[in-house]
Amino acid sequence: MPNSTQTRMAHIQPPIIPLIGELIDQNPGTISLGQGVVHFGPPADALKAVKACWNDPVNHQYGPIEGNERLRLQITDKLRLENRLQTDDLAIVVTAGSNMAFFNAVLGITKPGDEIIIPSPFYFNQEMAVLTAGCRPVTVPVDQYYFPDPGLIEDAISSRTRAIVTVSPNNPTGVVYPDSLLDDLNEICSRHGIYHISDEAYEYFVYGSSQHYSPGSGTQSSGHTISMYSLSKAYGFAGWRIGYMAFPTHLLESLKKIQDTNVICPAIISQHAALAALRSGRGYCQPYVEEMAAVRLSVLEALSVLGDRIRVVEPTGAFYVFIEVPNTTLSDMALIQRLIEDYQVAVVPGQAFGISDRCTLRVSYGALRTKDVLNGMGRLVDGLGQLI
Repeated sequence: MPNSTQTRMAHIQPPIIPLIGELIDQNPGTISLGQGVVHFGPPADALKAVKACWNDPVNHQYGPIEGNERLRLQITDKLRLENRLQTDDLAIVVTAGSNMAFFNAVLGITKPGDEIIIPSPFYFNQEMAVLTAGCRPVTVPVDQYYFPDPGLIEDAISSRTRAIVTVSPNNPTGVVYPDSLLDDLNEICSRHGIYHISDEAYEYFVYGSSQHYSPGSGTQSSGHTISMYSLSKAYGFAGWRIGYMAFPTHLLESLKKIQDTNVICPAIISQHAALAALRSGRGYCQPYVEEMAAVRLSVLEALSVLGDRIRVVEPTGAFYVFIEVPNTTLSDMALIQRLIEDYQVAVVPGQAFGISDRCTLRVSYGALRTKDVLNGMGRLVDGLGQLI
């Protein structure tokens, strides 16, 4: 048989969520605070759009590579009004989720052997995408507040660097990057002739005084900023696989080639549902965000019982809490296995996000109703209290 261990995928980490899922399946009754999804579904108007879509025979054929025109016009209005992007200078493509948008972007701006700078901890699928493209992810540590350090990032730029990646609000930490920081990174990209890939999937999930900022809205940023968005979180659309990206027009032909090769076009029925969802607007998810803001405070209060035995990175966005566990002899994966087997609660290990020098955990509080989150947090605190 052919040797599959010699392919480009051999040295890429396996998807962590299915691995945690297998442990959960082996331990019935486990509460999962692992996967980063929301507990609510799409707006009712999306279902009406799906039913209407079914009745038109044209919708069962291929559509435009870059996405349905009406959907792209709706996205254009949203990006101009909410994100303050200068859409006249940008191309917009609908993708099968923002993961596809990221992979398309990497393929479109690189050749094998090029480098992409990713602050660590990173979103694991992005590191996997860079490696799959035959490129090298250059990981740069964040500061004590889990913000990227512009000086360290600029020092990491080489002749092979093609882009810097930011995720704000951040996965896995829940940190929201300041406007000034994102502008500084954008200026570095402009000066070095590289791209800024800005992942904004959690743009609506901000709490307190925090506000989301799209770096592509900055002065003279449209020529080198690739902005990516998703319906998975704000509209409960994870399984429908719809996202979109706004990018410099000179990349359009390359990205259309990639999308046509990979998927031909995003699923037509999902695009019809997405159009209806976007017309519902931010107001649809705002009550859920307000609910999560209260859950976030309850999660932080529960963790405070452990005192200085853990360090909690206080989140101001997304629906994650990142925890450092400094005084344990267990690896993060070993700790998680004990938590699942002995306390029936699951979280995600920091090693999946590139943290290998200390034990860290990501807690997600978006996928469950408040009662179940708090039940899971009780189990997590009990478990950590006994195991560390």
